[in-house]
Amino acid sequence: MRALIQRVLSASVTVDGAITGEIGPGLLVLICAMQEDTEQKSTWLAQKIAKLRIFQDDDGRMNRSLLDIGGSALVVSQFTLAADTRGNRPGFTRAAPPERGQALYTHFSEALAATGVPIAKGIFGADMKVALVNDGPVTIWLDTDNS
Repeated sequence: MRALIQRVLSASVTVDGAITGEIGPGLLVLICAMQEDTEQKSTWLAQKIAKLRIFQDDDGRMNRSLLDIGGSALVVSQFTLAADTRGNRPGFTRAAPPERGQALYTHFSEALAATGVPIAKGIFGADMKVALVNDGPVTIWLDTDNS
């Protein structure tokens, strides 16, 4: 699985003019299931994100996790993270098929919530509008192929 995480002061996702998910301080997690992904990889990534120390401690160093700060996560599916950009028109054949992608998105969301992180979500496959106030900015790319 691939994830692009952004440390945020706030974030929300809107579908058809209605907010479907909204958080205060925490992480915006853009997530993509790849063809070869499994539930095991999904669980590993959820635990990694919950424990990743990218929030400031009292000395201003990135030394606290999402769990440490009591932050939330807004989880948004984004198959475009699988983009093959060798040409001028991106290809997405490495992304998991929609049915499998949705199952892994759901599994990831449940695994992240199981760590104790409150989550909000977008709607899988919907045309979503994402708003955020990036904190830092801190933006980090994670890929289970590099685990």
